[in-house]
Amino acid sequence: MTRSLSGDLRGRVIAAIEDGVSTRAAARRFSIGISTAGAWYRRYRETGETAARKQGQPSRSKLDAHVAFILGLIEETPDVTLAEIGERLAAERGVRAAPSTVWLFLDRRGITFKKRRHTPQNSSVPMSGAAALPGSTARSTSTPRA
Repeated sequence: MTRSLSGDLRGRVIAAIEDGVSTRAAARRFSIGISTAGAWYRRYRETGETAARKQGQPSRSKLDAHVAFILGLIEETPDVTLAEIGERLAAERGVRAAPSTVWLFLDRRGITFKKRRHTPQNSSVPMSGAAALPGSTARSTSTPRA
């Protein structure tokens, strides 16, 4: 994403158009796009704003209004899947949400849960070739040279 052009440039373009220069001529003079000059001037006429607005998508989610419902689902059924959360939202709240949307919503709040508990390390046989000592029964994926 490119950064916004300076506020000074915006002000000079708007001032030129206010003084009677056409939008095309102002765009040519300041080396910007015609549509950019037109958009800046239209916004100035409608709202009086000359500063650039924040770029990017808003950090809101359509699920923000349903935080209590989603957290209740997770407390009620700790092993609920993202797809199941989406289905329950559609059935009970009328909000359609893909599993990826639900995941992003939970990730932004730092809510994570694993389906499988941490498996302890096998102590009887090393699992990696680096851990296997010469002469041990552990095999690595490569065969030793003779």
